[in-house]
Amino acid sequence: MVTSTDKPKVSIAVDWTEFGQGWRVLILALIGIATSVGVAPIYAFGTLVLPLQETFGWSRGEIQSAAAFQYASSVVAFQLAGWLNKRYGLRPVTLVSLLVLPLAYVLMTFNTGHLWQLNLGFALLAFAGVGTLHVTWTQLTCLWFDKNRGLALAIILCGTGLTALILPSLLSWAISQWGWRAWFWGLAALPLMITLPLSLLWLRSSVPVSTDHPKDLVDTSKTGRLTGLSLREALRSVRFWIANCAFFLAVLGMMGMITNAVPLMRDSGLSAAEAASVFGAFGASLIVGRLIIGYLVDRLWVPGVAFFVLMLPALGCLLFTTVGAHIPLLILACVFAGLGAGAEMDVASYLMARYFGLRDYSRIFALHMSFTAIGSTISPVLFGTLFEKTGSYHAMLMFCMAGFAVGALLMLAMGRYPVFANTEHPQPAKTMTAQTASST
Repeated sequence: MVTSTDKPKVSIAVDWTEFGQGWRVLILALIGIATSVGVAPIYAFGTLVLPLQETFGWSRGEIQSAAAFQYASSVVAFQLAGWLNKRYGLRPVTLVSLLVLPLAYVLMTFNTGHLWQLNLGFALLAFAGVGTLHVTWTQLTCLWFDKNRGLALAIILCGTGLTALILPSLLSWAISQWGWRAWFWGLAALPLMITLPLSLLWLRSSVPVSTDHPKDLVDTSKTGRLTGLSLREALRSVRFWIANCAFFLAVLGMMGMITNAVPLMRDSGLSAAEAASVFGAFGASLIVGRLIIGYLVDRLWVPGVAFFVLMLPALGCLLFTTVGAHIPLLILACVFAGLGAGAEMDVASYLMARYFGLRDYSRIFALHMSFTAIGSTISPVLFGTLFEKTGSYHAMLMFCMAGFAVGALLMLAMGRYPVFANTEHPQPAKTMTAQTASST
């Protein structure tokens, strides 16, 4: 049961108490997202397209289908992640995934020139890295942060910007030195050498938010148990489907830009190094914009913030269609796209927690991510087909521009923030307290 009310008044100053308690969670989740199966292979995918085309003779549309296979399997993997996290806790699921995911990358280097091997490999990646998906890292962060939840989510989701900023150039260089297989070797090394050791040190099973949080998030009369909607109640909420539609369109357009930006700029006359360097502006703007957006959503009506920011990549699409090989304007287009990408995931994770509560967050957010994964699945197939039919990226950019605009308008229909009444049977959290976990 919920009632609607205006968002409580908040200070413009940042309350650093939560950050002092949960800084390890922020670092771990930031690295976890940067190296996750839902980020690293997708944000670096553009650097793999031409090497595979030159090596095996596959068309760009055929190669793009690999990303579609990964996102199609993600639709199921997100649900599996939500169920596994709820059943077994975050730590065991994540640690197993961090061991299996590098193995899956290495196995893909044994491709003998068959397209079905590439597609199957990408399809299995989502299951190999099920414990590294956004569901895990955003749930962990939401449990530790309330007053600064938007900013905390923005910080950890900067992992995508970190990946976009560093990984394309790094893997492009590696491919030039050792061939296309270096792309998979590099991706395998990241979770194995960085994320796994940090998880062994700092990741514990789900921890409850502290009991001094507002009543719309925690039922303080019942030992701090989490409140909010159940998955079934969320499915009956019009807001849930508005959010799904808005982010579906935004993700559809964003994935088209992410996976095609580098080849698009190569067609405009830029070298591989120049295209990868320009695309680095996407990552830089994603990081800066995400932090600003995270600060704002803690203090302003978040759908309004999202409306403004999601209109920026629409302008970026317009620039890509008109500026040719003009590098400064291409950088500006990537900046606009990066700001939009920063808003998309940050706003989505915040909205799911703020509008539907933490009681069943893992499954609700996992279901939402499954819907957006459908958009990500359609995107490579749709835009690969458009490129094959038209011989250019103009139709793709027009489609993306319209999707961003409509998605931004839908956000304005979300309405005021709800306050959740105490439930008779709230979802119990794990017994470890935040204070206990922070000392480990």
